[in-house]
Amino acid sequence: MSELGLGENDRLFILTGAGISAESGLATFRGSGGLWNGYRVEQVATPEAWEADPELVWRFYSMRRRDAMAAEPNAAHRALAALEQKSGDRLYLCTQNVDDLHERGGSQRVHHMHGSLFESRCVRCQERFTDRAFYEKAAALPVCATCGAPVRPHIVWFGEIPLNMEEIYAHLATSTHVLVVGTSGSVYPAAGFVQIANQRGLKTIYVGPEEPLNAEAFDTIFLGNATEVLPSFLR
Repeated sequence: MSELGLGENDRLFILTGAGISAESGLATFRGSGGLWNGYRVEQVATPEAWEADPELVWRFYSMRRRDAMAAEPNAAHRALAALEQKSGDRLYLCTQNVDDLHERGGSQRVHHMHGSLFESRCVRCQERFTDRAFYEKAAALPVCATCGAPVRPHIVWFGEIPLNMEEIYAHLATSTHVLVVGTSGSVYPAAGFVQIANQRGLKTIYVGPEEPLNAEAFDTIFLGNATEVLPSFLR
């Protein structure tokens, strides 16, 4: 925490990406060529894919649920949770990840801008609910208990707008420091957050095993695994 240079009046905006979950063993589909069972991820994670083959989409997300349930939060998740306990509402954690490893690592206030793997919602009435079930056959696909319409994963697919962007930009506007962990800087609008922070003169810090595509926007870059860097950096 001392290395972050946070004073009593400072506010920290944290953005995490697939890299922090990868250190818990979860696949990053961009890093694996963007393939799943011979399908490009874009073929199972778009509104068009849902319209064409909801069974295939649900098989993909059922597999992701199984993998996430088997994974455990790592030292980086726990370090961020410990920092939240010290900082309270002066810390805002925004993640591109859809797993629940931040929450299981101890974080209480997490905004999932790309949705949550363990929630589903009705395509008609938009009713949302916690859901840890697996749907792998057409006959077992879920329907809404209220209106009977199909239920989809509560995930932001390619071509859809991330959740609560106004809230995210509002927190970014009141922050003094931005810490980005484990994201390549290739997925927008998240990759643009650090450019906004840089233009406003905020202190910007990156932690990850490889230099991000938007490296020029960071004041400080720590190359290394988040599980190794964050616990000592945030202590």
